[in-house]
Order: sequence, then structure tokens, then C-alpha cells
Amino acid sequence: MASAPAPLRPAWSLRRQLLVGILVPVLLLIGFNTWSLHQQTLKALNTAYDRTLLASAKSISEQLGVRGYDDQAELRALVPYSALEIFEADNQSRMFYRVSTTGGEMVSGFAELPMWRGQIPQRPPYAALVDFYDAQFRGVPVRMAVLLQPVSSAEGRGMAVIQVAETLELREAQAWPILWRTLASQALLVVVVALIVVLVVQRATRPVRALSTALQARTQGDLSPLQAPDAARELQPLVQATNQVMQRLRLLLAHQKRFVRDASHQLRTPLAVLKIQVQSAQRGDVPAAQAFAEIGATVERATQLANQMLALAKVEQLRQQAEPGEPRAWDEIVREIALDLSPLMAEKNLDFELQAAPVHINAHGWMLRELTRNLLHNAVRHSPESGWLRVQLTQMPAPHGERCLAVLCISDSGPGISEELAQRLFQPFSAGDLQAGSGLGLAICHDIVQALGGQLRLTHREARDGHPAGLDAQVTLDCNSPPAKHMETPSRAGPQAQFHP
Repeated sequence: MASAPAPLRPAWSLRRQLLVGILVPVLLLIGFNTWSLHQQTLKALNTAYDRTLLASAKSISEQLGVRGYDDQAELRALVPYSALEIFEADNQSRMFYRVSTTGGEMVSGFAELPMWRGQIPQRPPYAALVDFYDAQFRGVPVRMAVLLQPVSSAEGRGMAVIQVAETLELREAQAWPILWRTLASQALLVVVVALIVVLVVQRATRPVRALSTALQARTQGDLSPLQAPDAARELQPLVQATNQVMQRLRLLLAHQKRFVRDASHQLRTPLAVLKIQVQSAQRGDVPAAQAFAEIGATVERATQLANQMLALAKVEQLRQQAEPGEPRAWDEIVREIALDLSPLMAEKNLDFELQAAPVHINAHGWMLRELTRNLLHNAVRHSPESGWLRVQLTQMPAPHGERCLAVLCISDSGPGISEELAQRLFQPFSAGDLQAGSGLGLAICHDIVQALGGQLRLTHREARDGHPAGLDAQVTLDCNSPPAKHMETPSRAGPQAQFHP
């Protein structure tokens, strides 16, 4: 049994993302700043109290004597521990010392104080051979000062190593209040920054909440454009994109409603007629051959109507696609359609002429085929017996020369159309002869041309100068190749209906 999909974790709100994105870096910066201030405070306190350690070491050096010279020198010290009490402030810290030779021989002080093994820095902080460092003594952290002090007397000369250690109670007692005051000020700063960020974020996201409220308050099916003139500049693209989506949804819903309305209205009649014809044939009201012929004609009309209505729906579907399609050779499509319809032309003994220059159109092949087939089939259907039919496909530069235009003109010698009919002929189910067609062919052509960004014109041609009357259907589309320098040799089908593509 398949396991149920894990529930999606709700995404963070924009307000929460802004708060976290602003406050977290601020908190990190304030934390680093606090740590840096604490380190600077400790450094300043060490600098101040290290001077006291150096003074203690120099005070001890004044109590030293020496006998002998250099390596044979013997140091003597008489330093009572009470001499260091003057350097112990408020009895908060304790001090220890050790005096030894450079070789490590103990002279005076605390023997357990570890011997100094370091070296004097190249640039001591004071004018003395002194080194400061942190260490442990009796399990307690201490601050150490080591002074290399030359000792001389009338009896000799030598070098003493004086170590003075101080516990850290006084330094920590001074550092912690400063740290707490710093933390308190930084905490207040964090609170102020957080309040400002909350207010700013609340104000900045107010248009977003207003749009959300407006959308939630809409009734079902309300796809009118959003009105947000006071929205921030950054939200205007979102509002415009939303309105474009709603516009597309309105068009899709309108097309769906039209399709359902037309299907329910137009298919009801042939289906009702078909039902009556079947019942009549079952009762034997008409001969079987006649009944089957009537049923076949009704089924053919219903099939043609259904196919054309599906074609209208497919045009709308292709219109919604972002890509117009690959370049298609329209001239080859025109020849292919003319060859398919050649039996109809031969049946009417039409004088057919075709001129097709190489033309490439960025469009779906189905749209170009459906457009050409409907126009040419319509012209064949309305042409009289032994009439005249001409198809011409040419290229020409656009008026401003920025692009080229492809023009398909289909001329027939039929009865033409009236001005009143020309105004409504592109509307569905507006055929001039409802007995000859469903009135969807030109509507499909019009929708295809509109989807391709072109123009479709029907021009009634009066008879004059020996030219027959009829109708010119002209389609103009953008093409993606320069105008051809030559025209193809015309192909003709004479009265014997011999078609040469």
C-alpha cells in the first residue's frame, strides 16, 4: 500500500523572513561587538595593572645585593612579604614573588612558583627588560610579570630574574561590571532595532496584506483587474502580472462558455433530426435506401460541425501557448492542400491557377493547414461550375522595411458577398448559405489569423474589364525571410481538371 505523501511544511511569511533576515545579522553583529569590547576592556585593565606588577618587581630589585661577578655572582635578597602588601588593592587579590638567578637557582620567594622559561619581547611595553604572561599557580589563574634586573654593588655584579604573580580577582571585579553595562546597552539597542524593524516591516507589507484581503474578499468567478494604485513600486509588476493572468483566465472561460453554448445549441438540431430519421426508418415510412442516404447526410453534417467546433477550441488552445512554433514552409502547405482538394475542383471543372513563392512562417503547422484548407475549400464550394479559381502566395517588404509580409490571396468567380454579410461573416454560425455549411469555416480562419497576429480581409469584386465577379480572401502574416526575387511558374488546371502542383 502506497504511503500517504508527507504534508507540506508551510512556507515562512514575508514578514517573518524580513524579521529574521534583519534581526539575525544585527544580533550577530552586536554579539561580536560586545565580545570585542570585552576583550578591549581586559586589555586596558591588563595594561593598567601590569604597571603595578612592574612596580612590584622593581621594588623587590631594590632589596637585592650581590657578591662576585657574572657567573660567580651570588645574589642575596631580604624581601619581606609585607613589602608587597602595598600593591594589593582592597585585599581582593594576592601577590607572590620569586627571585632567582638566570640559571634558575632559587634566591628568595615562593619556590613552587614555576620558573620563567620565556624570552623578553623585542619591543617591551615599558622601558625595562620585562615580560608579561598568564599562568596557573596553586590551581588559580594569575598574571605574571618577569623582570630581568641587573644588580651591582661594591662587592660584585650579576643578573637577577624577578617574578611577580597576582591573582585576577581585582581585574575581574573591574571587568565584569563593564561587561554587564555593555550588555545592558547592547540589549537596549537590540530592543530598539527590533521595534523599528517590526514597525518598518509591518508598514512595508501592508500593501501585500491589502492585496491578499482584496483577493480573498472577491466573489467566486470575479476576474476583474486588480486596482492597486497605491501599491509600492516593487509590487506593481506583481499586480500587472496578476491582471494579465486574470485576463487570460477571462478569455479561457469566455471561450469555454462559448464552446459549451454553441455545442449545446448547434448539435441539438442535427441530433434531433437524426433521431427522427432513425425512427422514421424503423417504422418504414421511407424506403431503406432513402433513409440511409438521409441519415448519412445528417451524420456528415454533424461530424463536420463537431470537427469545426473542435478546431475552434484547438485554435484557442494554441493561442495560449507562449511559443509560436517552428518556421513552416507555407508554400508547401498551400500546394499540399490544393492537391488534396483537386478532386473537388475536377468535379466542378474549375480553371485553377496557383502561384506560390517560397515563404516561411513562424507558426504551428496545423494552424497554417487549417487556415489554408478552410479558405480554399470555401472558395471551391462557392465557385460555379466551369468557373475560375486563383491562389497566389507572395512576399513583400513591410511599409517601414523592418520585416517582410506574406500575402495569401484566394480569388474565386462566385457570387461574392453583400456588405451587410461581410460585417458578420467572421462570427460563428453566420454562413451566407446555411444549407451549404455550418458558418464556422471563416470564423476558424479569423481566429487563426488573429492568433498569428495577421489580418484577414474579404473583398467583393465587381465584374468589369472582362474580369469575372467574385470574392477575394486575402491573408497577411509576418514572415521570417526576406522577399523572394522571383516568382514560381504558375500551375494551372484547365477545364479538364488536370492539376499540376
